[in-house]
Amino acid sequence: MRYRTLGTSGLRVSELVLGAMTFGEQGGVGAPLPECRRMLDVYAEAGGNMIDTAVNYRDGASEEILGELLRGRRDSFVLGTKYTVSRDRADPNAAGNHRKNLRASLETSLRRLRTDHLDLYWVHMWDRDTPIEETMRALDDAVRAGKVLYVGISDAPAWVVARANTLAQWHDWSPFIGLQVPYNLLQRDIERELLPMAESLGLGVTAWSPLGGGVLSGKYTRPDTPASGGRLDAASLSARDHAVARVVQEVADDLGATPSQVAIAWTTTRSRAVHPIVGARHVDQLRDNLAAVDLVLPPESVTRLEEAADFTLGFPGDFIAQTSPWVFGAARVDPHPATPAR
Repeated sequence: MRYRTLGTSGLRVSELVLGAMTFGEQGGVGAPLPECRRMLDVYAEAGGNMIDTAVNYRDGASEEILGELLRGRRDSFVLGTKYTVSRDRADPNAAGNHRKNLRASLETSLRRLRTDHLDLYWVHMWDRDTPIEETMRALDDAVRAGKVLYVGISDAPAWVVARANTLAQWHDWSPFIGLQVPYNLLQRDIERELLPMAESLGLGVTAWSPLGGGVLSGKYTRPDTPASGGRLDAASLSARDHAVARVVQEVADDLGATPSQVAIAWTTTRSRAVHPIVGARHVDQLRDNLAAVDLVLPPESVTRLEEAADFTLGFPGDFIAQTSPWVFGAARVDPHPATPAR
């Protein structure tokens, strides 16, 4: 596993992030404590050092399990959790990004994780009803109190993130160093605004659902896949889903890899800022996902995958690209100039 700094910070994080959303058996199929221990050990042995969870995952069991498993080795990991989602649906102040919920959620997470600080504290989702100024100031207070080292934001519009970091710069508050968003061949929306924004502002990008909810894992391209039944089955997928999954399978067969490895590797081909979040319910599945770091997709494979996953930037991206030759003429600058010969 190789390491990069997360965004413009000096924090060294591994190429792949371990997602702990499956840690615990509350609220559906998940992993029991012994299997979680094995997965954390395998991830650490592979060189992984960044863990992602949230105050609401598995009704809090994810954080509690991590608190147990990290005893004696807490400082070897970059530990991050998220807040925003309700801790008590009967309490109107137990959710959102306001100062009261931030403080209560942070204390809850610290207690469960058995630590006195978080390496990374994420806003889980944009809260339209809380001024971003309040959220950024409250996060900065947590940093200044030593309970949080860095802050990030998940699932928010690009303009909100840009405004938040501009405010942080003006007021000398702690800026967001990370952005957490869904990214996979079936869901490429971040290429429109969020990914360019992250690269421009120097944010590291942790990408959740790199397998498209399991669609790209190969389970729907195997001959033994049931036609229907279960939460998500072959019959519920669109024609586009099936087409992309088939191409992922074909590329995997050509390269001697698994579909999961191909799908995860693809998410890193557009930007070095992207760190895929890999989650699993059993250790063999995690081992397969971790092997994606050793897979280098040839350019022709990347082209084949992206042609199958039809995608357009929409307005204004496509309009700007189409009209730039006419608008700028000889003043147009090639965004990807050829490397001069030496």
